[in-house]
Amino acid sequence: MMDNRNRDRGTIKWTSLMLPEHVEMVKKLWKEDQRVEKGIMDEQKAVEIDFLLQRALTDNLTVQVRVHNGFEYEDIRMKVTHVNRNNHTVAGVDGQTKEKIRIPLDDIADLAIL
Repeated sequence: MMDNRNRDRGTIKWTSLMLPEHVEMVKKLWKEDQRVEKGIMDEQKAVEIDFLLQRALTDNLTVQVRVHNGFEYEDIRMKVTHVNRNNHTVAGVDGQTKEKIRIPLDDIADLAIL
Protein backbone atom coordinates (compact mmCIF):
# COMPACT_ATOMS: atom_id res chain seq x y z
CA MET A 1 0.00 0.00 0.00
CA MET A 2 1.39 3.44 -1.01
CA ASP A 3 1.80 6.22 1.49
CA ASN A 4 -0.23 9.26 0.34
CA ARG A 5 1.88 11.79 2.24
CA ASN A 6 3.90 14.15 0.08
CA ARG A 7 7.62 13.53 0.52
CA ASP A 8 8.86 17.10 0.09
CA ARG A 9 12.52 18.09 0.14
CA GLY A 10 11.68 21.72 0.92
CA THR A 11 13.65 24.51 -0.67
CA ILE A 12 16.38 22.16 -1.93
CA LYS A 13 14.33 20.95 -4.89
CA TRP A 14 13.61 24.51 -6.04
CA THR A 15 17.17 25.87 -6.07
CA SER A 16 17.89 24.41 -9.51
CA LEU A 17 14.94 26.39 -10.90
CA MET A 18 15.92 29.65 -9.20
CA LEU A 19 18.03 32.45 -10.59
CA PRO A 20 21.30 33.09 -8.74
CA GLU A 21 19.89 36.40 -7.48
CA HIS A 22 16.94 34.57 -5.93
CA VAL A 23 19.21 32.00 -4.31
CA GLU A 24 21.22 34.90 -2.84
CA MET A 25 18.03 36.51 -1.52
CA VAL A 26 16.96 33.24 0.11
CA LYS A 27 20.40 32.93 1.73
CA LYS A 28 20.05 36.48 3.11
CA LEU A 29 16.66 35.59 4.55
CA TRP A 30 18.15 32.53 6.24
CA LYS A 31 20.99 34.72 7.52
CA GLU A 32 18.45 37.00 9.20
CA ASP A 33 17.47 34.03 11.36
CA GLN A 34 21.07 33.89 12.59
CA ARG A 35 21.18 37.58 13.54
CA VAL A 36 24.04 38.63 15.82
CA GLU A 37 23.14 41.26 18.39
CA LYS A 38 25.44 44.27 18.72
CA GLY A 39 27.39 44.32 21.96
CA ILE A 40 27.90 47.28 24.26
CA MET A 41 31.30 48.97 23.94
CA ASP A 42 33.24 49.95 27.04
CA GLU A 43 34.68 53.45 27.37
CA GLN A 44 38.30 52.34 26.97
CA LYS A 45 37.54 50.72 23.60
CA ALA A 46 35.71 53.87 22.46
CA VAL A 47 38.73 56.02 23.37
CA GLU A 48 41.05 53.61 21.50
CA ILE A 49 38.87 53.72 18.37
CA ASP A 50 38.74 57.53 18.56
CA PHE A 51 42.54 57.72 18.82
CA LEU A 52 43.02 55.35 15.86
CA LEU A 53 40.50 57.29 13.76
CA GLN A 54 42.34 60.56 14.43
CA ARG A 55 45.69 58.97 13.59
CA ALA A 56 44.33 57.44 10.37
CA LEU A 57 42.85 60.79 9.37
CA THR A 58 46.02 62.77 10.18
CA ASP A 59 48.45 60.32 8.53
CA ASN A 60 46.15 59.30 5.63
CA LEU A 61 46.25 55.63 6.63
CA THR A 62 44.03 52.74 5.53
CA VAL A 63 41.98 51.14 8.29
CA GLN A 64 39.87 48.04 8.68
CA VAL A 65 36.61 48.84 10.43
CA ARG A 66 34.42 46.17 12.02
CA VAL A 67 30.84 47.39 11.63
CA HIS A 68 27.55 46.01 12.90
CA ASN A 69 25.20 46.25 9.92
CA GLY A 70 22.03 45.38 11.78
CA PHE A 71 22.39 41.62 11.33
CA GLU A 72 26.01 40.72 11.87
CA TYR A 73 29.52 42.15 11.95
CA GLU A 74 31.33 42.88 8.70
CA ASP A 75 34.82 44.20 8.04
CA ILE A 76 35.26 47.20 5.76
CA ARG A 77 38.63 48.39 4.48
CA MET A 78 38.64 52.15 3.97
CA LYS A 79 40.63 55.37 3.98
CA VAL A 80 39.21 57.88 6.47
CA THR A 81 38.58 61.31 4.94
CA HIS A 82 36.47 62.99 7.63
CA VAL A 83 35.19 62.42 11.16
CA ASN A 84 32.00 64.38 11.84
CA ARG A 85 31.41 64.68 15.59
CA ASN A 86 28.09 66.54 15.17
CA ASN A 87 26.48 63.81 13.04
CA HIS A 88 28.47 61.01 14.74
CA THR A 89 29.70 59.64 11.40
CA VAL A 90 32.97 58.65 9.75
CA ALA A 91 33.36 59.40 6.05
CA GLY A 92 35.86 57.69 3.82
CA VAL A 93 36.62 55.86 0.61
CA ASP A 94 35.96 52.12 0.36
CA GLY A 95 39.21 50.23 -0.26
CA GLN A 96 37.67 47.84 -2.80
CA THR A 97 35.02 49.80 -4.69
CA LYS A 98 36.64 53.27 -4.29
CA GLU A 99 33.17 54.65 -3.54
CA LYS A 100 32.54 57.22 -0.83
CA ILE A 101 31.03 55.69 2.29
CA ARG A 102 29.66 57.04 5.55
CA ILE A 103 29.55 54.92 8.70
CA PRO A 104 27.74 55.88 11.91
CA LEU A 105 30.18 55.95 14.85
CA ASP A 106 27.69 53.92 16.90
CA ASP A 107 27.94 51.02 14.41
CA ILE A 108 31.74 50.71 14.74
CA ALA A 109 32.71 47.79 16.96
CA ASP A 110 36.45 47.73 16.28
CA LEU A 111 39.06 49.46 14.17
CA ALA A 112 42.61 48.54 13.14
CA ILE A 113 45.20 50.45 11.13
CA LEU A 114 46.58 48.37 8.28
